[in-house]
Amino acid sequence: MGDSPVASVSRARWQRAAAAVRSLAPAASDYRGLGRTWRGDLAAGVTVGIVALPLALAFGVSSGAGAESGLVTAIVAGLVAAVFGGSNVQVSGPTGAMVVVLGPIIAANGVGVLAVLCVLAGFIVIVAGVLRLGRAVTYIPWPVIEGFTLGIAIIIFLQQVPAAIGADPWPSPNAFLAAVGAVPSASWPEVGWTLGIVAVVAAIMVLAPRIHPRFPGSIVAIVVVSIITAVAGLPVDTIGQLPAGLPAPTLPTADWVTLASLAGPALAIAALAAIESLLSARVAASISDTGPYDADRELVGQGLASIASGFFGGMPATGAIARTAVNVRSGGRTRLAAITHAVLLLGVVSFGAAIVARIPLAALAGVLMVTAFRMISIATVRTVVGSTRADAIVFVVTAVITVSFDLIYAVLIGIAAAAFFALRALARSSGVHREELPGPAEPGDERIALFRLEGALFFGAAERMLERVGDIRDIEVVVIRMSQLQILDATGAQVITELITALERRGVTVLVKGIQTRHLRLAERVGVIASLRHQNHLFDELKPAVEHARSHVRRAAEQSQP
Repeated sequence: MGDSPVASVSRARWQRAAAAVRSLAPAASDYRGLGRTWRGDLAAGVTVGIVALPLALAFGVSSGAGAESGLVTAIVAGLVAAVFGGSNVQVSGPTGAMVVVLGPIIAANGVGVLAVLCVLAGFIVIVAGVLRLGRAVTYIPWPVIEGFTLGIAIIIFLQQVPAAIGADPWPSPNAFLAAVGAVPSASWPEVGWTLGIVAVVAAIMVLAPRIHPRFPGSIVAIVVVSIITAVAGLPVDTIGQLPAGLPAPTLPTADWVTLASLAGPALAIAALAAIESLLSARVAASISDTGPYDADRELVGQGLASIASGFFGGMPATGAIARTAVNVRSGGRTRLAAITHAVLLLGVVSFGAAIVARIPLAALAGVLMVTAFRMISIATVRTVVGSTRADAIVFVVTAVITVSFDLIYAVLIGIAAAAFFALRALARSSGVHREELPGPAEPGDERIALFRLEGALFFGAAERMLERVGDIRDIEVVVIRMSQLQILDATGAQVITELITALERRGVTVLVKGIQTRHLRLAERVGVIASLRHQNHLFDELKPAVEHARSHVRRAAEQSQP
C-alpha cells in the first residue's frame, strides 16, 4: 500500500526543509578547484592577513573594546565566516562601519555588554538568513550605498583625531563633537610627536603603491614608526600588553533587564552586519570569477561568526569590502584564502604579542585616516552628484544623516527618499490624454470624449487622472482606453470607480475599453465594472466602443427633438 496523502505531504515538507538546511550548510563544493588554486589562495591569505593586522588593531582600539578584541574578531569571526558564509572569497572581521555603531554603545553601556551584543546580533542575522531575507540588500539604491560609505569614511577619520593629537576624546556620541572637543586638551610636545607619527604613516602608505601594487604599506609604516618610537623613547601612548594567544571562550550571561535594554542596539548592529556583509559579497562576486554568492547562507555564516566572536571576547563581525577586494586581486579563489588570513593573525597573536604591544596608538590612527580617505572615490561622488538631482539629494541626505545622527536611520531615510523620488518619477511618467475619435468626423462627435490612460495608475498618480477627466463639461459620453495602462493598483482602480460613478451621476455615459487580463480581476474586485451603467459598456476593441458612443449621442439627439 502507498502512503496516505497526508503522509506524502508531510514527507515532502520534511524533504524541502532538509534541502533548505543543506543549502545553508558548508559543502565539499565550497572548495571546488582547490587543487588548482591552493598556491594562489595561500599567497592571497598571507597578503590579506598583513593588510588586516593593523586594521584589526585599529578598529578594536577605535571602538573602545581594545586592540585584543579587534584581533580576536579578525581571527575567530574571519575563520567561522569563511567556513559557513555564502561567498568563496569574502574576508570578514572588524570594520569601520561596525566601529561607528559599536563605539557609542560601548561608551554608554561599558565593554562588558560586548559579548551579549555579539550573541544577540548574531542570532538576529541568522534568523534573517533562515527566513531568506538575503536578497533584500538588492533593494538598496546605489546613491544610498555611496552616501552611507562617504558618511562612514568621514566618521572614521573624525574618530582618529584624538589619538592623532595625543588627547582623550571629548565625551560625545557624535564623532565631530568628540573630535573638536578633544583639541583643547592636546598639549605640547606630545601633539607634535603624535602628529609626526601620523604624517610618517600616511606618507609611507601613500607612497607604497608606487613601489609595488602589493607593497604592504600599512605594515611597513607601523614597523618604522614603532622602531623610531622605541629607540627614541618618545612619550606617546602604545597599545599595551596583549595576551599571548586567544582567550578562553566563555558563555555570555545577562539578566532580562539587560537583554531588553540591548535589544535595540543589537538590532541596529544586526542590520548593519547584514547590509555590509551582503554588499561586500556582491562586490566580490562582481570582481571575481568564482561564481555567484548565496546571500542567505552569507547571513547565516556572518551570524555564526559574530556569536563565536562574542564567546572569545571579540566584536560583531561583517564582511570587509576592502580586505575582500585585496583577497580577490591577490589571487584568492576559494575559502582557503580567508582561512589562511585568520591563521596568520592567530600566529601573530601567539608569537608576536609582545611586539604588537609596542605599536603607538597614533600609528593606528594614521592607518585609519588613510583608510578613510581611500574609502572615498572622488570619481564616484562626481558620478552620483552629476547623474540626476534626485540621486544627488539622496546621496547627500544619506551622508549627512550618517555623520550627524545614526547609520541605520541614514540607510532607512535614504531608501525612503529614493522611493519617494522613484514614485514621483513613475507618477510623472503616467498620462491621461484626450484623443480625437478615429475615422471621419461625424455630427455629435464634440459630445464624446475619448481618454487614453498610459503608464502607471497607482496611488501616486490617480488623483491627477481624477482631476483631468472629472473636469470635462458639455460631454454626453466618455470612453476610457485602458489597454496601454502598465501598472494599476487598488487606489488607481478605486479612483476609476469613483470617476465612473461621478460621471454617471451627472448623466454622462462611460464606456471602458481594453482592460488588460492582468488588471481585470482587480477591476472586478474594486468595482470598476460594476460601476458601469450596463455590462455592454465594457469593450475589447476601440472601434465598437466609438460606434456605441456615437449611436448613444444620435439617440439622445433624436429624443431631444420635438
